[in-house]
Amino acid sequence: MGCIKACWDQDDHVGVYSCPQCRETFTPRPVLRRNTMFAEVVEKLKKTGLQAAPPAHCYAGPGDVACDVCTGGKHKAVKSCLVCLASYCETHLKLHNELNPGNTHNLINATRNLQEKICSHHDKALEIYCRTDQQCICYLCTIEDHRGHDTVSTITARTEIQKQLGVTQRGFQNKIQEREKELQDLRQAVQSLTRSAQAAVEDSERIFTELIHSIERRRSEVKELIRDQEKAAVSEAEGLLERLEQEIAELRRRDAELEQLSHTEDHIHFLQHCKSQCVSPGHGDSPSITVHPHFSFEAVKKSVSELKQQLEDVCKGEMAKISRAVREE
Repeated sequence: MGCIKACWDQDDHVGVYSCPQCRETFTPRPVLRRNTMFAEVVEKLKKTGLQAAPPAHCYAGPGDVACDVCTGGKHKAVKSCLVCLASYCETHLKLHNELNPGNTHNLINATRNLQEKICSHHDKALEIYCRTDQQCICYLCTIEDHRGHDTVSTITARTEIQKQLGVTQRGFQNKIQEREKELQDLRQAVQSLTRSAQAAVEDSERIFTELIHSIERRRSEVKELIRDQEKAAVSEAEGLLERLEQEIAELRRRDAELEQLSHTEDHIHFLQHCKSQCVSPGHGDSPSITVHPHFSFEAVKKSVSELKQQLEDVCKGEMAKISRAVREE
């Protein structure tokens, strides 16, 4: 007690006092009392020199409640006393019961924070439940602040509230089942949507690929038509070129003969050959040749451009329909 008093003396200027063990705060400063029951147990241990030697697994672990009486290695507590506000291992529990015959102390399963199970006003065990204020109280509270209130034992209150909790819990469980069913349905819907979307993507990819191949075929056909027409026109032009070259060569030959005849000094020879050589080249000597110096495929270019525009218009209109269909799914 002296240690606690010295500790609290340092907090007098603050006016708020904290328990060194559980850290619970108090205002104003509480009056310290000696736990006589616990002191008797300790005193009895000192006099008898009782040494417990349980197996190693009986020592308190990190998640266990330790015996408050054991010195050195703490053993695992099995019961807590709401009167002594202490927890006991099996050995020290026997000693506790010997010192307090008749089961007058309220023993519960070993638990921490025993102070929470004690009335803060009367330092008595919380053994009664006030239905009016919905809180645990001690027997002294029933004759003071809770006089005339609807009270029952904590066991009775626990049983009643446990039933209510059972109903509430079943409601939660039903709601969980509903939500799990909705969750399962939603997952299946997502999976179905994913499969459907994947199938739609694959179908659209296939159709667009076929469309591209179809356009590629038409492109090749148009290209082939143009090349065929080009080949025919070039072939015809090459034939005309050959004929023109032959005709030019013939004209040059005759021109050379005339030039030679005009320079001869033999009058007889000149007169004998002049008639045959002086025939002018006429239109009847060779067929007429028509030349197209500006031949082009403008009509083809125009037709292909119109086809492109028509395809773009169709694609734009169909894409609008596809977008509406996708949003309406």
